[in-house]
Amino acid sequence: MKILVALKQVPDTETKIKVAADGKSLDPADVKWITSPYDEYALEEAIRLKEGKGAEVVALSVGGDTAKDVLKNALALGADSAVLLKGDGQGDAFAVAQMIAAYAKDKGFDLILCGNKGLGGDNAAMGPMLAELLGIAQANVIVKLELGEGTFKAEREIEGGSEIVEGALPAVITAQKGLNEPRYASLKGIMAAKKKTIEELDAAATTAGAQVSALALPPERPAGRLLQGDAAQQAQALLQALKDEAKVF
Repeated sequence: MKILVALKQVPDTETKIKVAADGKSLDPADVKWITSPYDEYALEEAIRLKEGKGAEVVALSVGGDTAKDVLKNALALGADSAVLLKGDGQGDAFAVAQMIAAYAKDKGFDLILCGNKGLGGDNAAMGPMLAELLGIAQANVIVKLELGEGTFKAEREIEGGSEIVEGALPAVITAQKGLNEPRYASLKGIMAAKKKTIEELDAAATTAGAQVSALALPPERPAGRLLQGDAAQQAQALLQALKDEAKVF
């Protein structure tokens, strides 16, 4: 079995985000980059399949040189090889799906795993688009996966319950929190990853599906204020503020 895991590099949730001078993108200065947490579940599932079924795991990311850190971490965790598609991995989900589809086509992957969405953009679109471009089955937002002889059975969360999706491989599966518990890289894995090389390829030309016209940070929240007096006075002041200022009532 051959598995491709698509990993997206995203800003750390604790990083202070700034808008770049063009007003359409993030300023990369001083940004700490990490693997999108949802993609971590996808990678963990691939490694477990490698350990249980002897699968070959190929980690892939679209981006620039900084995306190599994501791939090095994947190698340290247990991926067999890594590929960097040199292109804009932060932009349009359709363009990214086209890049990955162009690479994956005719390479014999039985399973393609990725997070159900990239943290920050939250488009939740790349995985389904990739499956459509490749013309293969898909199951999205899954919390349990079972593989048979050329088949898959996936459990996915839906409003008020769960749903079982079954299909034939090859397939694209997008992972949700709860699928597994991602591991940490061991010292042995980190040292072994240093001996492995990352294959670098130019990403295929794409057709944009959407373009960012403007990007802006939310307005700063107004400073809070401390209500004076005893509990009854504070309650009365809060009620008055909700009525007169917030217009809740």
